[in-house]
Amino acid sequence: MITMTFKRILLEEWFDKYQFEVDYDIGESGVKFFKLGQLDLDLDNVELRYTQHLGNPELRKVIAFFYENLTWQNVAVTTGAAESIFSIMASLTNKKDHLIVECPNYPSFWYIPQSLERQMELFFLEFEEKFQPTLETLTGMIKPNTKLICLTHPNNPTGSVITEKWLRQIIEIIEERQIYLLMDETYRDLTFSDPLPPAASLSSNVISVSTMSKVFGVPGIRIGWTASLDESIIQGLLKVREQTTICNSALNEAIALQLLQKKDKLLVDILHRVKSNYKIVEDWMKNQENLEMIPPEGGVTCFPRFKDSTEKLCRFLVEKYRTFTVPGYCFNMDSFFRIGFGGESEELKSGLEKLDLAIDEI
Repeated sequence: MITMTFKRILLEEWFDKYQFEVDYDIGESGVKFFKLGQLDLDLDNVELRYTQHLGNPELRKVIAFFYENLTWQNVAVTTGAAESIFSIMASLTNKKDHLIVECPNYPSFWYIPQSLERQMELFFLEFEEKFQPTLETLTGMIKPNTKLICLTHPNNPTGSVITEKWLRQIIEIIEERQIYLLMDETYRDLTFSDPLPPAASLSSNVISVSTMSKVFGVPGIRIGWTASLDESIIQGLLKVREQTTICNSALNEAIALQLLQKKDKLLVDILHRVKSNYKIVEDWMKNQENLEMIPPEGGVTCFPRFKDSTEKLCRFLVEKYRTFTVPGYCFNMDSFFRIGFGGESEELKSGLEKLDLAIDEI
């Protein structure tokens, strides 16, 4: 009998089944996608050849500029953050190593170590703690064979953000115990107050990953990156990708390069839209008797708690009202569901109206 190590991701199954069959999407975890014609890009001279295995050097230099103390050789451009996560876990850890993964989170963070047969434990963020990680609880989970701790802040789906003090404390702990921290900084540029310093700049024991998919509204180009002061991390990633994707799309790298070259200008409008949309959600929540929510501090998602089954609610919402959200079982937290506010304001308002109707009927 052939055994299957890799399993479908519940979140992706939910997306496959419902996202393309709705009128209102208020469950997505990124800024509303752009169309190519909206971006004012010059792509006429892009050479459609194989690209360099770690990414276009010019693109790597632009990304390295965001990280103090890093050069372009400390950066690898990957097929989204997903390839970064897979490649890091596959190259850095083995079956004897123990991993700690924050939950809720992007589900690849726990599916990948399970698929690779690593020893993995989930570190749950608690509603009663305002989805703030507790340092005492996290350090209490560390074992002699712990090799990697995985965190995401601003968090998807809760929107929680750790403090710089907390980040520096956990870095001191991992340096002392020779553990690596994998920090997903996908939403760092959409922090509602001052963003955290890029974590990879703070220690050679920290690995930062990010992506163009969520903040920049171009998930279709599938461009992400890994940054680390430890160049052996980059070389380990290279060994994995040479046996999988080999290199990135030349066209997609060209799009990412031009967008990141005007990053600051783009982010002004994007952050304004996201904050305006969150105000719509905030006002809507004031009238919800069956929901309670910890206000997000960054990103484009929030994670309300419902008094009934969120799978039942989200399925009813999509099947009767053609409105998309994500039930909490996709994140191992059944009592919650994800609302995304990175899209168009009118779509968000209409989707919340449909959600009102579904909640009343449930």
